[in-house]
Amino acid sequence: MPYYRGMANPLLNEKAFSKAVEKSPDQAGWGAPSGRTAAAPGTWNPPITDGPSTPMTSGATMTANGAMSATMLLMALLIASATYGWTTVQPLEVGGAVAFPSWAMAAMLVGLGCAFGVMFKPTLARFLAPVYALAQGAVVGAISKVFNLQYPGIVLQAVGATIGVFVVMLVLYRTGVLRVTDKFRRIIIGATLGLMVFYLFSFVAGFFGANLIPSGSSAMSIGFSVLVAGLAAMNLALDFDFIDKAEAAGAPKHMEWFAAFGIMVTLVWLYMEILRLLSKLRDR
Repeated sequence: MPYYRGMANPLLNEKAFSKAVEKSPDQAGWGAPSGRTAAAPGTWNPPITDGPSTPMTSGATMTANGAMSATMLLMALLIASATYGWTTVQPLEVGGAVAFPSWAMAAMLVGLGCAFGVMFKPTLARFLAPVYALAQGAVVGAISKVFNLQYPGIVLQAVGATIGVFVVMLVLYRTGVLRVTDKFRRIIIGATLGLMVFYLFSFVAGFFGANLIPSGSSAMSIGFSVLVAGLAAMNLALDFDFIDKAEAAGAPKHMEWFAAFGIMVTLVWLYMEILRLLSKLRDR
């Protein structure tokens, strides 16, 4: 069975938030309009005014509803692509093996490239996020078919559990039961980045025959999966908080796609971890 580890979501962090609230040159703040030079010493200039009824505007800004709409569109693309990926996996007659599509690795690399592109250039999210959804969705669909062939019905359980976790986290966040404080944010971001480093180190160690990630159906392996799935769920709270903060700060409209991309990455990660956790529980 091919090994896949969902990508953790380091996108919606403080650096990304700083980029979100940056104003472009045509979005002047409360300072003097661009193009007006400073007055020479001893020279009086009249007060700046363009009439009492002309408000200062800064262009379209990000909204939570816009971010959710973009998220729904990306998830629709991902599901459609996953359906295609599902159909490309065919079981073989010998030994219950499956023929995994050869394009999967290329699709994963395309998704990874899009993720790095969005991370370093958030303005590209509206273009790269749909590409990521299509590429990653096909891979997720193919992997899901492999799991479902070995554990019938497990994909439906994983999808239901992922939706349930998303709803619960959203309710906890909106009701104030779960508050995203600076300390909470630092802990979750630090743990997520630490997990990514651990995955990278484990990947390199795998070339030398070492398997550092707990596998099988042991208590340690199941506990590790529960921990990682819980960390993915906590990242959803950071995603919700980012959207609220960016909306309140008047972030540019294109940041709706950046926020939507972050939620999609987190949901894919959460789904894959739940899928692996359920497979371990089935093996016990």
